[in-house]
Amino acid sequence: MEERIVGLVAERGPQTGAELREALGEEGFAQWRACVRSDRLAIRRVGRRYLRLDQRVEGYARLSPSILREFLTYSVVGLADDPAPLEARTAALAAHIREISTAKHRLAERFIDEIGARVADDGRQREGTKTRVLEDRFCVLLAGDIVYQMAHDAPRPERSTGRMVRGSDLDLVVITDDDVSPELVKSLDDSIYQQKYRQLINPSIREEIDYTIKPISRLREQARFDTFRHMVPCKILDEAVHLYGSERLYRAAKALLVEHGIRERLAALEEEAVRLRDQAESHLLSRDEKSLSGDELYLFYTSEESEEFE
Repeated sequence: MEERIVGLVAERGPQTGAELREALGEEGFAQWRACVRSDRLAIRRVGRRYLRLDQRVEGYARLSPSILREFLTYSVVGLADDPAPLEARTAALAAHIREISTAKHRLAERFIDEIGARVADDGRQREGTKTRVLEDRFCVLLAGDIVYQMAHDAPRPERSTGRMVRGSDLDLVVITDDDVSPELVKSLDDSIYQQKYRQLINPSIREEIDYTIKPISRLREQARFDTFRHMVPCKILDEAVHLYGSERLYRAAKALLVEHGIRERLAALEEEAVRLRDQAESHLLSRDEKSLSGDELYLFYTSEESEEFE
């Protein structure tokens, strides 16, 4: 495998992991292993690694992107004795990832602006002038790899329908005051769901949108950080940025993380995830693919990615 990769890179110049896979076949593990172990090849990674919470992992902490996703999408392989083309291609890939992230962020902003206008129209029909304070009753946050400037556009199947979508999804969190009307919550839910469906089926867009709507009292409960189901939304809230609506609610939600010392606990989990990633890579480099068990493959890519990478 090493000889094939060296020959390809010598002929075509530095390649991403995905390009190697397209040219040489579906042996992602063998290609990654050969590149990392080779003295003639060099790998440059763009972007950053960040914490994900995963119930299948002891202690819940793992790093994202997975080893395979990182190799395919965020890495460039070149000849070790010819660094200039490798550095140039790496810079180009980093710029491309930033462009995708910025474009998806702007798409999320346009999407939520449309939702806000629709919800306001619904409110005016129900309550007249009372809607002037509507936008202070909820806020919309954006989370996920977009906020880390790590969004990608590699085609993948959407989980519920199997439709192919364009890479990273838009992860939205809607936080409301505790005393908002059920009609407002329903209007938000209906509007986001309808837009979600349109974005998914439109062949020129094909974006996946995941969202949740919750009152801030639910966040106070989750801030106990005492179960996996409470830890995940806290982690998402920590990374999330304000997209639309009430700055007051946004600040109140973020203050819960400080009040309960959650950021320090997340930082400790990320340190553990870094240690486990180093351990996993060392273990995988000592094995060949035929000898790997299911649990060992999970070190390389997650179960959510299994269909995507097959």
